[in-house]
Amino acid sequence: MDFCFLTEHTFRLELDKYVQGLQSCLQTPELANLETEIRPYLSRWYEESVLHIHRVVQLVQRNISFLLHAALSHTHVEVIKSDEKTMKDIARFIKAAGLQGLSQQEATTSLCKAAEEPQSDLVLDCSTSPPTLSNTVSNRFCDDWIQAFLNAAERCNPFLLRQILENFKLKAIQDMNSLKRFIRQAEMSHYALFRCCQFLQGCGNGDVLLQNAKAEHSDLPEACQIISVLEEFLKEPSQAHT
Repeated sequence: MDFCFLTEHTFRLELDKYVQGLQSCLQTPELANLETEIRPYLSRWYEESVLHIHRVVQLVQRNISFLLHAALSHTHVEVIKSDEKTMKDIARFIKAAGLQGLSQQEATTSLCKAAEEPQSDLVLDCSTSPPTLSNTVSNRFCDDWIQAFLNAAERCNPFLLRQILENFKLKAIQDMNSLKRFIRQAEMSHYALFRCCQFLQGCGNGDVLLQNAKAEHSDLPEACQIISVLEEFLKEPSQAHT
């Protein structure tokens, strides 16, 4: 049997938002609506705010990597021909998989700037089963997490799924910080630039990391030059296979 222990931070954001929904219910004198509104609302907490990750993984299966990449790169996800519950589930998943709240303020700002760059929406058409996805983009980093999500979903463990999602985000943040450090070092050392290239090639998340680094260092000419070199470096292997 699997055991999963909650911490004070598990589903904290979802709980905060869900509790806010109680405000309108608490305006009546002496809680006259306790049985008709408040108790039913609280009883739906687990279904609406905990199980959504499990439902999304079950819905898209191996295509979960496209949603993960969209969350990291701030790509808008358009859900069509779907019921309202599924749309809310996917929106919550994207928000939970994003880096807001985990990164430092300057990193969060860079993510917002990166989101302003033109990019195609990821479209998820729920008229088919499984859903059909268009304008899909992923990378090796996101693909490497597919099996972990599928295994946890198969075991019907939503808390393990949330922990996997947090580990995914934490690794992305760690890699982002490593790239920032390498870029600073590369301004003074060609060897550091070489190490930076190796890191981007090895981490499997180079496109997302460079997108964020480019936004964050937009007002630093030397860093921008290094990032341009790194972008060309990442393009070369893909062009070699075309």
